[in-house]
Amino acid sequence: MLEELFGTKKPVIGVIHLLPLPGSPRYDGQFERVIARAEQEAASLASGGTDAIIVENFFDAPFAKNKVDTATACALTLAAKRIKEIAKLPLGINVLRNDGHSALAVATACGAEFIRVNVLTGAMVTDQGVIESEARELMLYRRMLGMEHKIKVLADVMVKHAVPLGTGGDIGQYAKDTVYRGMADGIIVSGIATGSAPVLDDLRAVRAAIPETPLFVGSGASKENAASLLAIADGIIVASSIKRRSQVENPVDVERVRALVDQVRLSPRA
Repeated sequence: MLEELFGTKKPVIGVIHLLPLPGSPRYDGQFERVIARAEQEAASLASGGTDAIIVENFFDAPFAKNKVDTATACALTLAAKRIKEIAKLPLGINVLRNDGHSALAVATACGAEFIRVNVLTGAMVTDQGVIESEARELMLYRRMLGMEHKIKVLADVMVKHAVPLGTGGDIGQYAKDTVYRGMADGIIVSGIATGSAPVLDDLRAVRAAIPETPLFVGSGASKENAASLLAIADGIIVASSIKRRSQVENPVDVERVRALVDQVRLSPRA
């Protein structure tokens, strides 16, 4: 899947955090500014050498627990379409907090190749409350749209900013369930929060549990730790470390993108 989708065995997926969108509490009515920044970041990620881009409504917090407002989904579609036109790279959609149905709809409308779903199986306690999975409904919807062979689903396991409902659990078993029972095409492992790298032992446990499934690092990747992460994982999804001064609220910095991509290309398994 990796080479077919991303053109490389070690993809670097750059994230575009969209400014607040219509339907969110922080939206200021200036959609042109949303598009302008998305265009600038898409150009920076493409020029810097990323293999793909994922776009998300990151600055819409506080997030809807499940379904986002229709205006948000429409605005995200417009932004994603423009990003796709500028960057001409594989594109992913993540609709926060956990609206996989809207992500699939947006991806279908704009020609994106994959989506990210924070909670595909199980249940997680989050700052939005308890989020329960909808793997069956999501996979049926993908089939209904005719996208089961065109849009891949990358799913988080024990996603950041959340804890499993109940008393902990084995992250390797969670990963197995997400792949074999939830039909995920790839697995994402993150740290505890935005910008935090995952625990290497967690990555190793997931790798051992699903050796044939693409495994991505979902947060905390940087030029400094890329080699150690990619010694275990197949790819990285990166945002904070490629922003100006590594501050998440800042735009993407093309020089930071280039530095990270160059480091990844030096990885022994790249």
